[in-house]
Amino acid sequence: MADRGVFIVFEGIDGSGKDTHIKFLLRELRERGYNVVETAEPSKNRVGTFLKRYQRRDEGRLPAETEALIFAGDRFDHLKTVVEPALKRGAIVISNRYFYSSLAYQGAMGVDLDWIREMNRFARKPDLVVLLDILPEFSLQRLKRQRTIYERTEYLRKVRDIYVQLVNTGELVSVDADRPKKAVQAELLELLEGLLEAREG
Repeated sequence: MADRGVFIVFEGIDGSGKDTHIKFLLRELRERGYNVVETAEPSKNRVGTFLKRYQRRDEGRLPAETEALIFAGDRFDHLKTVVEPALKRGAIVISNRYFYSSLAYQGAMGVDLDWIREMNRFARKPDLVVLLDILPEFSLQRLKRQRTIYERTEYLRKVRDIYVQLVNTGELVSVDADRPKKAVQAELLELLEGLLEAREG
């Protein structure tokens, strides 16, 4: 294993399969002897806990700029308390969402993307960011829980458009998530194996 950590991020609209596929990869990597840390945004810290409650309410949204600022605050805390310590120990850190969610979700509300990037200058660049890409019309059909304030079809189309832009600029790697689970997982495992082999080599 590499002598320093590896930071991997999964992005995508809800219903794209992030939870399912991350669990698969965690199991595969741990069976191979890797030290893997699973984490997510919003985090389990105080600001993240507030954000999780906020997302489940349907009482009207805060201004999108305020959302972006709160998410950035949670991200700073998350990096300092969870991600960076694990990377220093040489772990593989897999995060369900990161900085790119702010670009996509608050950007879809009209917040300037350069402004979001500026307030997140502290956010370290991951070694790999995977977009599990699926159309909102299909992803929302998968949800078996109450929808959050973000899960509206027209809004999620705008979110996906920004994600696709980030793929086109090379910041994210797109994986078609509207396929059988095993096909998606085989492609994800190949991506991770390639990354880890390159790091270890």
